[in-house]
Amino acid sequence: MAPADTLFSVSPTLPLDAELIRVRAAILAADPQGEIFAASLRRTFDMLLDGQHTGRFRWEDLHKTEKTHAGTLVEINLQRAFDFADGDKMDYSIDGIDVDCKYSQDLGRWMIPPEAMGHLCLGVWANDNAGLWSAGLFRVTDEVLTKKDGNRDGKRSLTAAARKTAVHWLFEDAPLPENILLRLSEEDIAAIFASRYGTQRVHELFRRTQGRIVSRGVVATVAQQDDFMKRVRYNGGSRSALRPEGIVILGQYGNHQAVAQALDLPVPDAGESVSVRLAPWTPEHVDALWVELEGTKWVVARESDPVVEAPLLPEPRER
Repeated sequence: MAPADTLFSVSPTLPLDAELIRVRAAILAADPQGEIFAASLRRTFDMLLDGQHTGRFRWEDLHKTEKTHAGTLVEINLQRAFDFADGDKMDYSIDGIDVDCKYSQDLGRWMIPPEAMGHLCLGVWANDNAGLWSAGLFRVTDEVLTKKDGNRDGKRSLTAAARKTAVHWLFEDAPLPENILLRLSEEDIAAIFASRYGTQRVHELFRRTQGRIVSRGVVATVAQQDDFMKRVRYNGGSRSALRPEGIVILGQYGNHQAVAQALDLPVPDAGESVSVRLAPWTPEHVDALWVELEGTKWVVARESDPVVEAPLLPEPRER
């Protein structure tokens, strides 16, 4: 993920803003690839949905009051993630400059309070269904805001023209860490949530998401139990239960990541898992990538490969 290189591509009639340039540079120095932003926004959605206790995984399942609270959580989580100081009059102080933070589910439609007039604003957008997010900076001036309409709190939004010319994008349409439950078919979702037992639901989750990253938030949503990651492990978890079906579940550990890399699978990061069915290497797999486990070569199984018990994964070892 690379920052949006649009700082000087806006309307030439807008003056250069030295403070905006300083704030932009400070943010990109701390997060050049947008990883802090993306993780913070993923955390915000997960906190709002509270899947471990509610089983919810869709924005539409939130109550109106919870959706209203999203902006506050984005502001809090970004401040924690970046360790921004409190601003004097606005939310943050970045490189000694007051910056307000606003979030909207509608790109560019941030609601700006009167007290933000003249200040810089960090506008953030993220949509879990789309799997995308954006963040940009703009200076709040009367020229970029809609006309006052007499509403009680005096908030205004950017004009349609300002949404195109006044926002200096830090990141635009960047990928949001995936909530895989939003990408599964209704048939798969129904099968995963069919059991009344969380452990069985986690088993079904890993059966139906092979070769794809599954986050700890998704496991929590499906398990709806305390110590939900225990449901993934050996000794009674999905690694044990799915082993007779030939399925292994790779985790964030260095030696598990090495297996994923050897088989050209997505590499799980912190709190992530990837399941896959394996088959013993045979001469028919001559062109297949393989990895040695328990003294035997294993490949990613094809549909035609018979089901055999999967090998034990090596003891977890951090990279």
